[in-house]
Amino acid sequence: MLLNDWFNEGLTAQQYINTMNVNKEKMQSITQQYVLKSADTCHSLQQHQFRALVLTADWCGDAMVNLPIFMKIAEEANIEARYFIQDENLELMDQFLTNGTARSIPIIVLINEDGTVYAKWGPRAAKVQNIVDESKSNLPAKEHPDFEPAFKEFVQKLSARYSVDSTIWEMIEEDMLTTFVK
Repeated sequence: MLLNDWFNEGLTAQQYINTMNVNKEKMQSITQQYVLKSADTCHSLQQHQFRALVLTADWCGDAMVNLPIFMKIAEEANIEARYFIQDENLELMDQFLTNGTARSIPIIVLINEDGTVYAKWGPRAAKVQNIVDESKSNLPAKEHPDFEPAFKEFVQKLSARYSVDSTIWEMIEEDMLTTFVK
């Protein structure tokens, strides 16, 4: 299926939010709190008339923090977006694997009018990846019996930080716009 056809099958932002069972309140809280720092840069994207395909899932902490920021960028840039639940759209997901192997989300794909990919972003801003990598370096080895509870605690702490840390939000905005504005 062509990307334009996929786009026509996707959910609007509100439809996606309405399907959410996990992280909905945190995502909406970020949406309410965050103010774009680079609205002028977003306006420069308007001339391209981009559309976006967004691969996501409500259980994903990275989607919880990235999507509110993308939604604000999309609103300012007049980018019409459609959302796709990862596990329900594996054929689309497999076209945009991270490092050619991983079904990591969220993935945001900007397409032009004819459905050609202009830019792909995700699943995480580079500076945020550095924070995650540093935090993960303190975890026990995967084979260690303490790994599972330590990993669960890591995820909870990271999700809590994602929910309130405006510095991370700004890193995400900067990274997305660096990708989108070529």
